[in-house]
This record gives sequence, C-alpha cells and structure tokens, in this order.
Amino acid sequence: MGTNKRKILAFIPARSGSKGLPGKNIIKVAGLPLIAYSINSGRSAKLVDKILVSTDSPQIGRVAKRYGAIVPFLRPAKLATDTAPTIDAVMHALRWLEDSGEQYDAVALLEPTSPLRKAGDIDRAIKILLDNWEKTDAVVSLGEIALESPYIAKKVQNGYVRPLIKVPGLTTRRQDLPKAYFPYGVIYLCKTTTLEKEKTFYPKRIMPYYIERWQNYEVDDIWNLVTIEAVIKCLKTAKVNNKK
Repeated sequence: MGTNKRKILAFIPARSGSKGLPGKNIIKVAGLPLIAYSINSGRSAKLVDKILVSTDSPQIGRVAKRYGAIVPFLRPAKLATDTAPTIDAVMHALRWLEDSGEQYDAVALLEPTSPLRKAGDIDRAIKILLDNWEKTDAVVSLGEIALESPYIAKKVQNGYVRPLIKVPGLTTRRQDLPKAYFPYGVIYLCKTTTLEKEKTFYPKRIMPYYIERWQNYEVDDIWNLVTIEAVIKCLKTAKVNNKK
C-alpha cells in the first residue's frame, strides 16, 4: 500500500443494524467474515494508504482490526441509523483524521456487501482518477445489466403490465438494446475536495470503471449470500485447477 504521491483513504462502512440480513458484515462467507474480503482487497492495493472501517459495533470493529483495518473510533449512533447517509459517515471519518493531522486527496468507498473484487480492481480504478485528475472528480464501478435492463423491464399500472420506460421505436431484441449499467459497490472513488463541496460520490464529472458480470452481486439477503458464496468457491476451484 501507499506508493502513490496522492494519499488515498479506503473507507469501509459497516454499521450493525442490518434488517435484511442481521449481522451480515461479519457473517461467514466461504470461510471468511464478509467484511474481510473488502479489507483484504484494500490491503492488496498498492495505491491505498490507509484502510479505515467505520462501525458502531465493537464486535465488527474487533473483526476488522483482526484483518488489518484501523478502527480508530466507534461511529456515533446518529450516523448509524437506517436513514443516515453513508456520506455523513465518510465526512465524520475525514474530520476525525484531519483533527489527528491526516489529510487525504481521495476516498475509495469499498462496500463490504460487494466482496467480489478482482486483484487490481482498486488500483485500476484509482489510476483512472489519477490519470484524469484535471478532467474528472470521481470514478464508479459499473456492471452491465442485460436481462435486468430497464429498457425491457415492466411495471404494473392500474392492474396492467406496462413498459417501465417508454421509448418510441425501441427494439425488443435484447441484443439490440442500448447498454445499461448498474453501480455496484466494488468501488466508489471521489476526490476529497469534491466530497466536501458536493457531499456525494456522484458529482457531475464522474468516470466509469467496468467490472465483470460475475461481480454484479451485493449481499442484501440470504439469496445474494448463497449466490456470492457459490461464486467465490467456483473462483477458488478454478484457481487451484489452473495451478495443476
């Protein structure tokens, strides 16, 4: 970590109050606590200077420290509710670090619910920002959606099935539809100055970092968890077989 002249903070938000899947941030997934995957990815990134976990839970904090993150404080309760925006927790951490004499040029938000990162994902996304520092303020990981495309999605209105998006003359052949993407939590990267001004990881000047189809999962419920665990096990098996 930390071979870059601009200082990058990896920020991992991990509050304790998940309702969809209680305790999900430290639930075991293919042998590791879920949060460990994001910490390990951050530790392997050469362009990351520090990995900070923001949590309101002493238990999550202990697990995070065990895998190499710093947990310098417990997040205040008002910043750990269902409705508290993640950006508020980010700004709280930046202020805490600044008061301790540390300043960072950019923040890489690594969602613990997105454990499917390839080696080098974080560094490649950071490099996009560094190489375009004067032209962009942020980078977001995007996964292409095909079967879930909004152009073929439907809604039910007054009891009838209707197109979610009406586009006159739009083909219904999936292969011919415009490409659509969803922002997954592999990485949200933004300049610190932009975060301070705009309070968002989605400023006007934002560039994409494309991820692969098998990375398009987030742990929000038990079904996501089962799917992600299967993907991780398949990747481990493939890695072992490639070494033979």
